[in-house]
Amino acid sequence: MNKNTVLGYATLIMIIVGLALIALGAFRYDDVAGWGFAAVGIGFFAVAWVFNALKGRV
Repeated sequence: MNKNTVLGYATLIMIIVGLALIALGAFRYDDVAGWGFAAVGIGFFAVAWVFNALKGRV
């Protein structure tokens, strides 16, 4: 596995975890804690976007 493959897998895992956190915030926790889960899920999307941008440059 080269660096681009590792970054691709990391991007995929970050997207899956981000979706899971947003789903937890939307469906499991209806109070204020749900907003925190959703915010962290969006943060995971941002990091996955950076990993995807780095895929061809590293």
